[in-house]
This record gives sequence, C-alpha cells and structure tokens, in this order.
Amino acid sequence: MPNGGGARLGIDEIPERVRGAIEEILGAPVVAAHSQPGGFSPGLAARLVLADGRRAFAKAAGIDRNRDTPRFHRREVEVLAALPADLPVPALLGSYDDGDWVALVVEDVEGEMPVEPWRPAELASVVGAMAGLADRLTPSPVARPSIATMDEHAFRGWRTMAAEPSMAAPLGPAVTARLDALAAIEEGWTAAAEGSSLVHGDLRADNILLTPRGVVFVDWPHARIGAPWLDLLFLLPSAAVTGTDPEEVWTAYPPARAAAPDAVTAVLVALTGFFLHQSVLPPPKNLERVREFQRAQGEAALRWVEARLR
Repeated sequence: MPNGGGARLGIDEIPERVRGAIEEILGAPVVAAHSQPGGFSPGLAARLVLADGRRAFAKAAGIDRNRDTPRFHRREVEVLAALPADLPVPALLGSYDDGDWVALVVEDVEGEMPVEPWRPAELASVVGAMAGLADRLTPSPVARPSIATMDEHAFRGWRTMAAEPSMAAPLGPAVTARLDALAAIEEGWTAAAEGSSLVHGDLRADNILLTPRGVVFVDWPHARIGAPWLDLLFLLPSAAVTGTDPEEVWTAYPPARAAAPDAVTAVLVALTGFFLHQSVLPPPKNLERVREFQRAQGEAALRWVEARLR
C-alpha cells in the first residue's frame, strides 16, 4: 500500500504571494518547512518553523496542480472554522484564497501517525477516541451536506459499472459476474447511512495523529452528516489491507451496536464500489498512486463484504 500518493511541493515551489499570505497569517517569516509523508495532497503539506521559534502546519494548492484540491481546502476551512474549540482537531489559524490558490494554516500538532500494520494498542486507542468523537458530534454542531450527496458522484460505482460492464474488466471475471447483484445492494446505501452526526468521511492512518495528550483527527474537507458509525466503517478497509480483521474491530465498536446489519452491509458495498470503480479510472493530475491505493482498499473491502453476505 502506498505511503502517500501526492506529488508534494516545497515551500519555495508555491507562488510568492501564497507564501507571503501564510507568513502574514502567522506574523513571522518561515525559516524551515518540513514536508509531511502520507496522504494524497498534491500541493504543499508541511510543518513550518517560524523565525520567532513558533511552529504551524500549512497546506496549499492551485488549480493547475489538481483541479479538486483547492476546493477541498476551501471545504476544510469552512469545517475547521465552525467546529467547537475543544474537539481533538487542529485549530484553524487562518486561510488564503485568490480563486486559484487556496492555503490554510492550522496549529502544529506534535504527534505521529499510527504504525501500519496497525498495532493493537494503537488501534484500540484510535477506535476509542473515534467513539468519543462520534458522541461529541451527535447531533452535528455544524451545518454540512448529508452523506447522501456522495451518491451523486462517488458512491455509485457498482451501478456505474453494471451499466457499462467493460469498465470492470480489469477487476476480473469474479467481480464482473456480480455487478448486478452488488449494484442492487448499493442502491439502498443512502437510506442506510442516514443520521444526525458529523462524520469526518475520510479517516485513515494518515489522517490521525497520536500525541501524548491523546488522538487528534486531521484533514476535514469531506465532513458530512450521517450515521455515527460511518467513520469506522470507512477506515477499516485501509486497515484490512495490512492485516487487521475488520469484522472483529467492527463488532466491538459501541456506535456500531445500534446499527442494523443490513444497513452496514449496504454502506460497505457502496464504499467497496467506490474504491473499485475509482481504481479503473485514469489517475488525477499529480496523484498517480491513488488508484493503486484505491484498488487495495477495494479488494480488502470486497473480502469483508463477502464475509458479511455469507
């Protein structure tokens, strides 16, 4: 599994106006920038050291780097600006947006990503923190779109491939033979995922930091309103890629205990279809390795689907 698929930029590779805006937000010149591993941002994603000794973290990207990334940064600014200050989330320090380049600056979090394959103690700590976060974010303290909006463009992979089976040919005959059956299950996922919780929508090891004070959840552009158990369901395929048994973790998760099994399976099928459909598409600009990662997650998620359907 790739440890990050973005073609990252250094601080000296972003436009001077963007660097100037970051320094204006922070009130001091940047004297060092350490690009961070993991994740799929194709722009700047760096821990900054300032001339006065303070630290911060900045992300920045322009439309030419990748057409979607500036839009994601705008969404994250909206979410971070609205979240309560006491959540385990980096505080937003400021942002810049000129219609092309978008930058956001947050507090620097002294922590490390979980090790993959997941260590049992770290996974238990993260899952416990996720349950606590789900409780704090139910009902959602901020206005965001429903998770069902993902059906418009993303979580309809099985239906898309069933309508054009040749797309699924790279996935092999065992998958293509089941397109219609999985598309029928996928159709019910939006009702299954309904809820009033704010969910992160993209939790993986590279969006989590382990710190001496606890777990911190970063990178919030995909936050939406839905069922409180969605974030763990979305995380587990990436953990399963490196050997974690997803069903074992799932059945022990408090928010999952109230979820209808058929509803969980419907959402998992939709998530699997998203990963596998995306994996057969050309890679986005400056994100060449993301398809490899999506394929690995999709295959792991499909094994989990098969186990649940049995």
